[in-house]
Amino acid sequence: MSLVKSISGIRGTIGGAVGDGLDPVSIVRFTAAYAKQRRSRELKSNEIVVGRDARLSGSMVDKLVAGTLMGMGFDVVNIGLATTPTTEIAVTSEHAAGGIIITASHNPKQWNALKLLNERGEFLNDKEGKEVLAIAASEDFTFAPVEELGHERHVVDYAERHVAQVLGLKLVDAEAIRKANFTVAIDCVNSVGGIAIPLLLDRLGVKNVIELNCNPDGIFPHNPEPLPQHLTQIADRCRKGGVNVGFVVDPDVDRLAIICENGDMFGEEYTLVSVADYVLSNTPGNTVSNLSSTRALRDITERHGGSYSASPVGEVNVVEEMKRTNAVIGGEGNGGVIYPALHYGRDALVGIALFLTNLAKKGCKVSELRATFPKYFISKNRIDLKPGLDVDALLAAVKDKYKAHKVDDRDGVKIDFPESWVHLRKSNTEPIIRVYSEAHTPQEADDIAQEIIKEIQQIANL
Repeated sequence: MSLVKSISGIRGTIGGAVGDGLDPVSIVRFTAAYAKQRRSRELKSNEIVVGRDARLSGSMVDKLVAGTLMGMGFDVVNIGLATTPTTEIAVTSEHAAGGIIITASHNPKQWNALKLLNERGEFLNDKEGKEVLAIAASEDFTFAPVEELGHERHVVDYAERHVAQVLGLKLVDAEAIRKANFTVAIDCVNSVGGIAIPLLLDRLGVKNVIELNCNPDGIFPHNPEPLPQHLTQIADRCRKGGVNVGFVVDPDVDRLAIICENGDMFGEEYTLVSVADYVLSNTPGNTVSNLSSTRALRDITERHGGSYSASPVGEVNVVEEMKRTNAVIGGEGNGGVIYPALHYGRDALVGIALFLTNLAKKGCKVSELRATFPKYFISKNRIDLKPGLDVDALLAAVKDKYKAHKVDDRDGVKIDFPESWVHLRKSNTEPIIRVYSEAHTPQEADDIAQEIIKEIQQIANL
């Protein structure tokens, strides 16, 4: 597997020859490039925060990252096993120059990655990310002399600090949650969620917790992406009865999937919708999600008198749009909740705390809460293309064909119909176009996708 490079960091599989994946040489090269980019910002701090999820290669990568940063003259604040949102919070709490999260998010165990943060604990923007890539490609960095090497200190209580900040949010009501006497099942895929989520639930007053896969040893018991086909264990447990709600997080705990009391999937698209509905009912305002996320967020935002905006796919793009529109809540349809009252990052801990508060105050079942939201279904497909095909020209032709409709070409081509939409995005790593569509029924969503796919195949002579 080749090393995958992007403005937000690098990722790849562990093992193999140099350049075949996330090898030690590449880790050092990109960490040094990031350090030089941070130094060019002329920030007051000389510290970089480093945190990691529990995957098997984490310790090895952590040592390389910390050593390289010290070799570049930075002091390292190592917070050890920590969620992505915890690491983001640590950057601002330490007033650091940036942070590196060692996690491959929802990827399987053989993967790892470096996620790069700025001094605000947010992912690097396009310009900053490209600077890192250029420095790494040229290897234009110089290591510090022995007198100027950095130092490392370990801080082990950031999970507690993160939880305390969540409980301090105005819209989180731990007393209401305690009185509700919920029984909560959790699946933390044997990563850092196994540390953070039980701690959060304890501080929220949830005494009845059924823990599944909460040993942070990095041995994932199932595919770690929180999709319905991977969540059969916790769904079966909910179906047995005696559980009010189930929560599932990915290895770095920035995505949240919810399971109804009857074992049905709440739907990861509706994690943000449900939390946003609660937030908007208390603090009316604007919302943001990406172009491939459900229209249900727009509907409930307008119901509360707010304005909805869509951004290109990617957390950094969502955050930029949230700041531009002064949004009170935002995120992505993959279960990522961004609540700026705490920080501008996807945060499953925030999602759980707000969801449980809402559930406690409403006094209903999770399945009943789910039924109150607009009903949409998303279909996900792909078109395999001939190598060398001009994908941009193909998408331009589709845009022209549907110019009578509302078309957004900031990130591929999204076509908005009155009761549905289709979003076409080209892959940067393989000759395919991803086709996302949404409508009021699964059949309608798939029919719209198949219609567009046939037209693209005709245009491209596939």
